[in-house]
Amino acid sequence: MNPHIRLHPADDVVIARQQLLSGASAEGVAVRGLIPPGHKVAVRVIAAGAPVRRYNQIIGFASKDIAPGEHVHTHNLDMGPNKGDFERDYAFCADLKPEPAARHAEFMGYVRADGRVATRNYIAILSSVNCSATVARAIADHFSKTTRPAALADYPQVDGVIALTHGTGCGMDGDGLGLQLLERTMRGYATHPNIAAALVVGLGCESNQINAWLSHSGLQEGSTLQTFNIQDSGGTRLTVAKGIELVQAMLPSVNQAMRVPCSVAHITVGLQCGGSDGYSGISANPALGVAVDLLVAHGGTAILSETPEIYGAEHLLTRRAVRREVGEKLVERIRWWENYTAINGGEMNNNPSPGNKAGGLTTILEKSLGAVAKGGTSNLQAVYEYAEKVSAHGFVYMDTPGYDPVSATGQVAGGANLICFTTGRGSAYGCAPSPSLKLATNSALWQRQTDDMDINCGDIVDGASTVQAKGEEIFQCILACASGQASKSELHGYGQNEFVPWQVGAVM
Repeated sequence: MNPHIRLHPADDVVIARQQLLSGASAEGVAVRGLIPPGHKVAVRVIAAGAPVRRYNQIIGFASKDIAPGEHVHTHNLDMGPNKGDFERDYAFCADLKPEPAARHAEFMGYVRADGRVATRNYIAILSSVNCSATVARAIADHFSKTTRPAALADYPQVDGVIALTHGTGCGMDGDGLGLQLLERTMRGYATHPNIAAALVVGLGCESNQINAWLSHSGLQEGSTLQTFNIQDSGGTRLTVAKGIELVQAMLPSVNQAMRVPCSVAHITVGLQCGGSDGYSGISANPALGVAVDLLVAHGGTAILSETPEIYGAEHLLTRRAVRREVGEKLVERIRWWENYTAINGGEMNNNPSPGNKAGGLTTILEKSLGAVAKGGTSNLQAVYEYAEKVSAHGFVYMDTPGYDPVSATGQVAGGANLICFTTGRGSAYGCAPSPSLKLATNSALWQRQTDDMDINCGDIVDGASTVQAKGEEIFQCILACASGQASKSELHGYGQNEFVPWQVGAVM
């Protein structure tokens, strides 16, 4: 097995499969110095200012002359004088392909009265504002399977009572984008198929007024949606007691839900990557892409997101747009992010993180090219704004930040009932109410953090598996998890603290 990986014949670099010592050979070139696993080594002369290619795509520009055999990383590769603003060929719709032949498979899901299909069966306590978060958590804690297991002992079909709290809801523009995003996110969770019933708890004087939220969201109170304020309920103790009483009244009906065979067309997967490394775009991400193509062929939906982490690779998605306006909407969101980062004193290359760089990624261009591989090869059906309800089937895009909890929160609000999360450095992310499967990009991580990883994609790098075979394995794991098999993060109790709506705008 070669000690390095070549991804395309036109590439200027190869990727170290293992640590390469000075003098080792990489395609007949003597390595100069130590090359860590997952990092890049030049295989030809690269002049200062010249573009550097991986995946046969530009990942940056040489900041100095690079000799064959040299380590290519932050010391000699950057975004170039225009900070990555070079011309992309968007070629809208150029790579459209025929829709795949329809396939059918089933999983065991919960069918709600209105036809929505769930992978889990929760009761949620949502806070309208940070000021009511403690009360929301106290209500949920009364039903904790960890500290008070007897509380739900008689309700085996209920996966839990969860508190979904956040740090905003007041001190914000009452007509601004920040409040609109929060309202949209809360609506998405309150009506999510995996949440059989919800309580919304407010303080009473916050910007995010519950009555206004109900009106703007087109929602009404009923047996599965109850709302109240601390100020109207007699204070903390009485509000907690009221919430507990309401949950107890909901439990019998929620417990009546039973899993039945459902079409895979009802599965919507949010695609995430966090703690990425140099192997992400080689193993876990393309393998997840294969699983996405299988899901789409079965009528299901996959949501790619994290707009700052597709920067420099968006042209690979616009080529797959089913209509020009779909591709143009994606480009418009890229331009919004360029402006958003600029007015906040940043730039798009503030991402990747230190951990990403330690794992072998150098620029956001390189990270993005690996990240889009999660989306497979299916046609791009639609582009959504943050937390918008996803109504299209197939492969779609949602505009979100790259910060994983914020991004996944938007995807779940849009309808994702399962998350697939690739990681090379070792994320410990979990999600409620939608289970999260974590995919390790390398076997060292799998061995080191096996308690947190659901699937090892490192055997692709090791030569023991293929991208295609691993993608099929991921697809089967999606079906098993959607049918009730617990993910590693669920076993650890992750999920409630990972509800993080996107905060934009001034804190007043």
